[in-house]
Amino acid sequence: MITIYHNPRCTKSREGLCELENLNKSITVRKYLDEPFTKEELQGVLKKLGIKPLELVRTKEAIWTENYKGKEMSDDAIVDAMLAHPRLIERPIVVFGEKAIVARPTEKINELLSDF
Repeated sequence: MITIYHNPRCTKSREGLCELENLNKSITVRKYLDEPFTKEELQGVLKKLGIKPLELVRTKEAIWTENYKGKEMSDDAIVDAMLAHPRLIERPIVVFGEKAIVARPTEKINELLSDF
């Protein structure tokens, strides 16, 4: 099963969803602003991405620059910030099995699904 964590207001996220739809594969679309991540889900996605929480943060977002930029934060605190403010999460995220990617650019989707 392929899951895309999607924000319909984001151009890159819409492009990623379109790319997946064009592949004619079975996908689950999760609008994470409407149905937020649980802490366990977000930690699981980070593990599949193989990155630190800060690498998933949209650090140019006003929420980040006004509230968190320059502060010493643990990985757990950064995860909590993303849970409190889901707009901080980079998008789109595509998960397939035990692997995940931030689909920017959308060509990364083909790399992820190359074994599918």
